[in-house]
Amino acid sequence: MQILRQAQYVKHGQYGLGVVTDSNAERTTIDFDLYGQKKFVTQLMVVELMAGEAPKKPAQSRPKKMAAKLAAARSKGTPAAPGSTRS
Repeated sequence: MQILRQAQYVKHGQYGLGVVTDSNAERTTIDFDLYGQKKFVTQLMVVELMAGEAPKKPAQSRPKKMAAKLAAARSKGTPAAPGSTRS
C-alpha cells in the first residue's frame, strides 16, 4: 500500500469507513467513524480508497446529563455567592 494523502476517505475490512489523518512510509493513522483513531503499518495495511470527500464529522455535543444541568441552572439563574444576600 502506498502513502495516502491526508483527508483521503477509505474503507477498511474490519473498522469500516474512515479518514486518513496522517500517513508516511512507516505508519498511517486513520480516524474511523465508529472506532476512533487506529494506526497501521503502511506497507501491510489493506484499505479500499473511496471516491469523493469524507463526510464532515458532527461537532461533539455535551452528554445529556450535563446539558440538563446547564439548562436547569440557566432557568434558575446563577447561584448566589456564599455570604451574599439575594433580593
